[in-house]
Amino acid sequence: MTSDTYDPSIYPPFAVVVDLVVLTIRDHQLCVLLVERGVEPHKGRKALPGGFVGIDEDLETAAYRELAEETGIKGKHLHLEQLATYGEPNRDPRMRVVSVAHLAFVAELAEPEAGSDAAGVSLEPATLALRWRGNKKLAFDHARILADGVERARSKLEYSTLATSFLPKEFTVGEMRAVYEAVWDTEIDPRNFHRKVMASAGFVEPTGRTTTRGGGRPAQLLRAGPARHLDPPLTRP
Repeated sequence: MTSDTYDPSIYPPFAVVVDLVVLTIRDHQLCVLLVERGVEPHKGRKALPGGFVGIDEDLETAAYRELAEETGIKGKHLHLEQLATYGEPNRDPRMRVVSVAHLAFVAELAEPEAGSDAAGVSLEPATLALRWRGNKKLAFDHARILADGVERARSKLEYSTLATSFLPKEFTVGEMRAVYEAVWDTEIDPRNFHRKVMASAGFVEPTGRTTTRGGGRPAQLLRAGPARHLDPPLTRP
C-alpha cells in the first residue's frame, strides 16, 4: 500500500497499557507486588499494578507513573526493564488492549500504599502467586505475565549481575546467597557459592570492611563490581 492510499480508519482502534512485575525479597522469600482491583473488570481480584499509556507518554514514563499511582512507590530507584508484549485479542473485555509488561527489582521496598483505582495492595510470595495461574485468581492474563517475569528473573541471575539489585550498597556473600536461594527457590551450598561468586570477574569487590549483622564471626563486606555479565555464569542447581 502506498502512502497516498493509506487510510488509518480501516484499522480498528486499540489501547496500550503497561503492567509491572515488581519483585523484592521479604522474609527470605521472593515476593511480588499485587493490587486488588477496585473497579470492573475483575473487581476484587488480584492484579499486577499498571494501566493505560497516555497519548503523550513514552512507555517507561507510564510505567513509573502507574507504579506511583497504584502503590505509592515513587522515583527511579529501582531496576526496570521491558519484559514482553502481550496482545491476544480477548485479553481485556473492555476493548482491544496490548500490554507492554515491565519487570522491576527493588532492594528495599517500603510498605506499599493503595491508590488510584486499587482497592488494596500487598506483597505476596511469588511461589504462592504462581500457583494461582490455574484458578483465575489473578485478573486478565496477569498469571502468565507473572510466570514469565519470575522465570526471567531466575534466568538472569545465572548470567547477569542482577542479584545486586536486590541488595543494599554493601552486602556479604551470605546475603547474596540468600537472594539466589529466594529467587531460585532452592538451597545452595555456601562454600561452592562463595567460590563461584569470587571467581566471576568483576561481579563483586571487597570494601575492606566487615560486619557481624548476620551473627557469628565477622563477614567481609562487598559491593557491586563493574561487570554486567557473569563470566563464568552461575547455574541453577
